[in-house]
Amino acid sequence: MRLGMLTNNPVIDCGLLAWFLAQLIKVLLDAVLLRRLELGRFVSSGGMPSSHSALVVACTAAIGKLYGIQGPVFALSVIMSSVVMYDACNVRRSAGDTARLVNQLLEHVERLTAEDFADSLREVMGHTPLQVLMGALLGLAVGLLA
Repeated sequence: MRLGMLTNNPVIDCGLLAWFLAQLIKVLLDAVLLRRLELGRFVSSGGMPSSHSALVVACTAAIGKLYGIQGPVFALSVIMSSVVMYDACNVRRSAGDTARLVNQLLEHVERLTAEDFADSLREVMGHTPLQVLMGALLGLAVGLLA
């Protein structure tokens, strides 16, 4: 498939392809490691590799490849990619850690019914540095090869 066929924009298509591959890898890794197929994992955040990192780095690599690395668009893309990866690794991970602690606190304070448990906070919201790195490497490969 020639890039630019999906959205008529090869940069967006690189990002979408990298995101899709990262999400597919998450589903396949879960199927192999956990021995169960969870298709809902395809649209969830967190896990290996980081689809956020894959998406932004693929776009950045495609911009660099197609338009050069000297322009302001590439510079902006590098900065935005850095912000997204920092956020995925630090801010969102801290939010996930906080959610886990709040959930543990709730379990100790009162017995949760099934309805209450459904309202607990989502804990897997961020990425480890390795997950971000692997997503970035996947995005780099897609952006440079596609």
